[in-house]
Amino acid sequence: MVRLHNKTAVITGGTSGIGFETAKQFVAEGARVIITGQDEQRLHTAAQALNSQVIPVLADVRSLSQLDNLAARVKSEFGSLDILFANAGVGFFAALEAMDETLYDNQFDINVKGVFFTVQKLSGLLNPGASVILNASSVNEKGMAMGSVYCATKAAVRSLARNLAAELGNRQIRVNAISPGLIPTDFQTKMGLSPEALENFGDYIKQTVPLGRFGKPEEIAAAVVFLASDESSYITAADLVVDGGYMNV
Repeated sequence: MVRLHNKTAVITGGTSGIGFETAKQFVAEGARVIITGQDEQRLHTAAQALNSQVIPVLADVRSLSQLDNLAARVKSEFGSLDILFANAGVGFFAALEAMDETLYDNQFDINVKGVFFTVQKLSGLLNPGASVILNASSVNEKGMAMGSVYCATKAAVRSLARNLAAELGNRQIRVNAISPGLIPTDFQTKMGLSPEALENFGDYIKQTVPLGRFGKPEEIAAAVVFLASDESSYITAADLVVDGGYMNV
């Protein structure tokens, strides 16, 4: 039996990588899905690749007015919401002296402000028993050279999962974080690292991961499906780390 039968879901940043793979698995598990993205062409290409059950909605999570439009679209299409995967995020690595205000603000605006207001704007549509999943990162408790701003945003997301779980628990709404390790997607090409530095970083991660390999988007998506399903009905405020053991050894 499919685990998300007749459930309604929103995935922000659903045009590629973890978001796209999660949308694919949500559909396979019986959910009706809205995906969002900033680029209209990429958004519609992703929706076509996923099939007609997926509804594309143009939305930049930094824009509260666009999140209001997203909420209105969710209400008109679904009426209410069972699953919210606040997945949209960015990461830019730079040395302390090289980080400027624009790069700093962009990461906090998308990774923290965007996550918070996505949940806020859609919270009134969440059904009792709904599941909210926030995409954090396995570096949320890790120190990393040149990653101070990115890691700080993900620590904030982890904290949001705890606090929103406490606030929404009286409505029987669960809020959890998912913390992937290094997953090869388009995300890595936008980290501000040269190809050589990115390769060296990847080699370092593989050497420190007990399983000795990168994760796959479908492995993260499978964990999100678990948190979205009734199988995790007594799990909230948790951080599900899916990183091959990187954080815990």
